[in-house]
Amino acid sequence: MKKFLPLFICTLCLSNDINKIYQEAQDLENQGNYKEAMLLYKKAADLNLPKNNQEDRYLVDLSKNNEHKVESFTNMKKAFYQNQIDKVNDKETDENLKQIITSDFGLYPYKKNYILPATYQLNTPKDQNAFETNFQISLEKPISYNFFGLNESISAAYTQKSFWQTGEHSSPFRETNYEPEVFIQFPYKSTSTLKGYKVALNHVSNGKNDELSRSWNRVYLEGYFQLSNLFIIPKVWYRLPEDSADDDNPNIEDYYGNGDLTFLYAYKKHTFELTLRNNLDFNDSNKGSAELNWTFPLPDFLYATDTYGIFQVFSGYGNNLIDYDREVHKVGLGIAFSR
Repeated sequence: MKKFLPLFICTLCLSNDINKIYQEAQDLENQGNYKEAMLLYKKAADLNLPKNNQEDRYLVDLSKNNEHKVESFTNMKKAFYQNQIDKVNDKETDENLKQIITSDFGLYPYKKNYILPATYQLNTPKDQNAFETNFQISLEKPISYNFFGLNESISAAYTQKSFWQTGEHSSPFRETNYEPEVFIQFPYKSTSTLKGYKVALNHVSNGKNDELSRSWNRVYLEGYFQLSNLFIIPKVWYRLPEDSADDDNPNIEDYYGNGDLTFLYAYKKHTFELTLRNNLDFNDSNKGSAELNWTFPLPDFLYATDTYGIFQVFSGYGNNLIDYDREVHKVGLGIAFSR
């Protein structure tokens, strides 16, 4: 019994130390100091490890450790609500206020969100400026999960891509494409390569009238294949028929074809994404396009969490709806906020 007494005393002291550290960490967290709080949480967790596995993570030089990203905007807003906002007695009203203040509405990035402040078109028409600003906004809202019992997810999404002639007088928006869609994603576990697939109903239009109007509706099937850090994403679509009198672009499939193929390669903090599209007419009517997006970490003086540089090259047909039947060659450089 005597030989266990020192062990019991050490354990009791260690438990008190851990509890004290946890309490200090909680106090820091309540004050909004998430970085220091997380370091203390790690310190307490390490004290629970065997001695030879302990690592004093509390001694972290934050000025040198760029990987230490604890604080998030979401946590900051939650802390503001918790510490600054007076609570009300009605639970439903209080939850409503919390959602409004924290902006927690379950919205997620869908396609890339980016801005290219400067793009240059190599073959610009006379009525356009070769330099313009392009940007894309894309959001997804999950609707349901496992509704059919297949571990599938149902979502709605909206993507907007704009072409802004910032080099022109009054800086007009030359073209904006609006793309709402609903889709179902299914995981696939029967093979080690195919990870899942998506079925979607998609609409794209430019919101203009008369001779400048462009729009079409599609259903598409998209698959996701993984080979280590390379993803291969084939996509095929079927255009929903329209009355000839209402069809703004009856020959759009001659330029967009009926599918595309994307290669996504991740290397360390870089991603390389190449999308190829072709109408598969192997004659004088052959049309297609290639788009390369390279996202890369920003230098230290521009660093921001989850923000990357982006370099984009496009060559071919279908750069946007108004130009779907015109060959475009352009390059751009900017900032990506998701990828």
